[in-house]
This record gives sequence, structure tokens and C-alpha cells, in this order.
Amino acid sequence: MNLPSSPLRRLSATLLLAATACAGPAWAAPDAAVWSAVQTQKQPLLDTLKDLVGIESGSGDREGLDRISQLILERLRDLGGEVEFIEPGADAYRMHDTPPKIGRMVKATFKGTGTQKILLIAHMDTVYLRGMGARQPFRIDGNRAYGLGIGDDKAGVAVILHTLAALKALNFREYGTLTVLINGDEEISSPGSRSTFAKLGAEHGLTMSHEGTAITSDQLSLATAGIAAVTLKVTGKASHAGSSPERGLNAIYELSHQMLQTKDFSDPSRGLKMNWTMVSGGTNRNVIPAEASAAADVRVEKVADYGALEIKLRETIKKQLIPGTKVDLTFEQRRPPLEVNPAQISVGRHATRIYAELGKTLKVLDNVSGGGTDAAFAALNTPNPVLERFGLQSFGAHSNDDEYVLIDSIEPRLYLASRLIIDFSRGLAR
Repeated sequence: MNLPSSPLRRLSATLLLAATACAGPAWAAPDAAVWSAVQTQKQPLLDTLKDLVGIESGSGDREGLDRISQLILERLRDLGGEVEFIEPGADAYRMHDTPPKIGRMVKATFKGTGTQKILLIAHMDTVYLRGMGARQPFRIDGNRAYGLGIGDDKAGVAVILHTLAALKALNFREYGTLTVLINGDEEISSPGSRSTFAKLGAEHGLTMSHEGTAITSDQLSLATAGIAAVTLKVTGKASHAGSSPERGLNAIYELSHQMLQTKDFSDPSRGLKMNWTMVSGGTNRNVIPAEASAAADVRVEKVADYGALEIKLRETIKKQLIPGTKVDLTFEQRRPPLEVNPAQISVGRHATRIYAELGKTLKVLDNVSGGGTDAAFAALNTPNPVLERFGLQSFGAHSNDDEYVLIDSIEPRLYLASRLIIDFSRGLAR
């Protein structure tokens, strides 16, 4: 059962997590063996980043996605995983920007000697178009490693690979199953992988999602917004705007009416936001427009708010300004929100203590932050802990010329991920 969303609950949870970051002497120093193992992975991880950044893998570039997924599969197989490609199936949730051929997933399974099941997720696709990589190749400048898609989310893929490498070097196999799922459609709202994430999330006791964290502070996230898209399309009737405007049905007028009567559907008290952000209509200045359309961005903090909002919209658009026009509405649930639960808070508290061993402070945010995440699909059908932002500290996601990760975040982040897997496997992180 999800905790109620309130400022008091959020404040108490935040204070609790902050307090435990400075917990007692048992957490005073890092585990020497784990720290040594992750230190040896720093340069190999940078080498992996160079390889990953060198392959352009936009969400619509199936050729590039096939190349990078092949590389990732081979790396996971070399680490001892049982590997496979998963092609999106007939259950894909197709939206207006879903490509004809969605990128495939890479799944790897590592069998251990224990009982706990842990899922590690990241994505290999980027927002960039083919050819943009030439303007932003991999390079290192001081404490920064630059490259197209490096922070979002090729560093997340690299952290998973080298966390597994560190665990292998430690000969740690006390988990029951470690499952890795890397998808190629995250940037287009995961139309082909969402059902697989939901299935695997329900089967695992812990999910660790590897999106990047901010350069300003180390963070994990327990909550993110859900995202939906609303499209209104109005069909009217064209006529000459000068000699016979009365013979037309002005689609722009009807669309304007619909936008105005739905403009106040946001509810800040619930974290529900709906804003019209795009509009188009008409073909010529001297023609009464026969078509017009608008798009709205929707953000929610509760899954249930999607259904209520869609019902309200469909009822409202029945009130038309111009009889004879046709109004069509499309409501795409692009991502559910990641909602906070008690299990997440418990594991997040443990993560702060792990980071404190390094003399570092880890913020674990239970307020809604950032955009959508595949972690929300993994959390959809389970009360088990799902935590986001195990990737590197990064900056400039979706930008053209300055996306980078902080090199000195590699070892602490690998230590955090490795130790959490070890402790959860041993029943300590709960």
C-alpha cells in the first residue's frame, strides 16, 4: 500500500533519511574488499563508455540499436550471464511517435547461491539523430567525460556492466538471481518494453534503475512523475474566407473553444498538471480552416489520476461551440508515476549509510522529481522497492554539445551499487 502523499510525510521521510546518513560507528569505513574491486573498474568503465558512445543509437535508429545491443549482449555473456534478445511483441503500446520497428531488449540472467532476486535496468537508446555523434564524440577533459548520450543513459549501462564485473572479481554469488534488462525505446516512452519491465519488476525483490544523477549532489529517487499526452483534432469544413465564410465550419474556432474549456484541469493539490503546449490549423490565409489540432502535456503523481482526467476530458469535449464539427481526442498514457512505498524508504535509508562509509552524503528524494522513468513500469505491479538514479553524476542530457559525466563519481557509484546488491542479498538492506 502506498504512503499518502503529503508535505508532512515527505518531510519526515526526508529527515529520517538524512539522519541515518550519519549513523553510528558500524558504518564508519568502507568495505576494503569491495572498495578495492570497484577501484579497479574505473578505467575499464571509461573504456566501455568510449565504446558505447561510439555507436549512435537513437530510438528510431534500429541499425544503431542492433549494433549497441549486440555489444551489450556480448559484454554480459562474457561476465557469465545467460543472455538473450527480446523483440517487442504484439502487446506493444503504440503511440504517435512509435517507430515501425522498435528497438530490441537485452536480457541477462545470473544465477547465484542465495534466494533474493534483484533486477538491474538501464536504456541504450538516445534522443539524438544519426550523424550528430560526429559533433559530440567521446572525449575526456579533466574530471569530465563527454559524449553523445553519455549521461542518458550509456553511463547507466556501463555502471551495470562494471558493478557485475566488481561482484565477479569478489566471487560474490549470494544472490538468488541477478537479472539485467537493457531496453532500446526508453526515450519514446518504452512502447515495446513496458510490459516486460512490469513483469520482471513483479518477479524481483529489488529493482535498481540506472538513470544518471545531478552533478550538484548525489541522489537516489523514490518518486517520479507520470507522463501522458493529450491530442485534440477538430474537423470542420473549408470555404472561401472572403466570399462565403458562412458556408464553412471553422475548426480553429472549435479547437479554441475546447482548449479554453479545459485550460483549468490542473490540480496542484494532487500534483496533476495539464497544459496545452502545441497547436496547428488551417492551410491558407483566405480559407476557413477545415482542420485544427492541439497537444497537451500531462503530469501526474498517482496512477489513478489518468483515468479520472481522461473521463473528464471526454465528457467536456461533448460541449461544442460549432455544431457539425467533429472533435476527436487521443489520450496516451506514456508513463505511470513512480510512487513512494515503505519498502523504498527502508532500502533508501540503507543506501545513505553505505554512502556514508565513503564520507559522502546521499540524498534520497521521496518527492516527485524529474520526468518519467522505466522504474515506474517495474514498480507498477509490486510493493517491493524500486529505486532510481544509480547512474553516474551527469549534466546536459538531450543537449547538442555538452553532455558529460563526472569521472570522480565512478568509484562511489560502483561502490553504492555493489554494496547494496551484497547487503540486499544477505537480508541486510530492508
